[in-house]
Amino acid sequence: MSDDVVLAGLDGSNPLAFLAAMGALQTLSDVWRDRGVALGWRVEGGWRPYLRLSIPATPDQVVEALSAALSSDGAARPFEIADDLKLSAAEFRRWALEAVEAATASSRRWCDFVAAFGCEGVVNDGVVADTAFRTMSGAGHQHFLATMRELVATTTAEHLRKALFEPWQYDDPLEGRTMRWDPIDDRRYAFRWGNPALDRTKGRRGAVQGANRLAIEGLRVFPTAPVSGRLATTGFTGQRSTDTCWTWPIWSGALSVDVVRSLLARAELQGRAGVTASLRGCGVEAVFRSRRLTVGKLRSFAPAEAL
Repeated sequence: MSDDVVLAGLDGSNPLAFLAAMGALQTLSDVWRDRGVALGWRVEGGWRPYLRLSIPATPDQVVEALSAALSSDGAARPFEIADDLKLSAAEFRRWALEAVEAATASSRRWCDFVAAFGCEGVVNDGVVADTAFRTMSGAGHQHFLATMRELVATTTAEHLRKALFEPWQYDDPLEGRTMRWDPIDDRRYAFRWGNPALDRTKGRRGAVQGANRLAIEGLRVFPTAPVSGRLATTGFTGQRSTDTCWTWPIWSGALSVDVVRSLLARAELQGRAGVTASLRGCGVEAVFRSRRLTVGKLRSFAPAEAL
């Protein structure tokens, strides 16, 4: 449709870009409740998301609405409990109860993040088990929640516009501005020209700040839940550092965020069959899988493969 807004900067095969698309869908669904916000994917030099609205909007209006919502008062509140997700069951429970008390019929963002981050019902060595999307916990002065707060504080409308509508240039500051969900963040020793400790160029590659900011909001559609005594994150399989993978679908029709949440949780996504007849009936056109990598105490995601 001519009124669709194509987010040409996002490639559905990239883990960070897919999360950013989910963040845009969830945020716009919150602020444009009267516009019937829906998102689908089409092939335009890769799988690109498009927004379909009952009341058409321009790309500038999309950016303006997202920027206002993502920088509003209280936007960082879900990330203020600590720098990392190293919380006791009691601390997590108090935090969750605060979120419940703050929730209203039209605003449950904080609650969504609590559900996405972990559950006090599963504790390992005195610390609440957390989301499979967690990539850092203080090593190398990289902090999961602190990085989120930094992105909330510094992301501008221009960052969002570049991430959504332009080819990614990686020209934003890297320090404290990446959540490590982009495969380019996997910079292991074997993939480097030299010893990273002696590499004076290691900080010159930048980030796509707007994509990282939107991707944070994308976590809201990937809740966690206790399963057989362990914490499971929607879309993930595997329990060890060597076998944990994230799988996500690409669909053609424009779907609301509630329908997308259901689709992301479909069990048949986790097999090796790719697009099954059942998934095809739901409009799924492709399935991508990325292995989560663990090097020391840092995590990142490998380039996705199409199943």
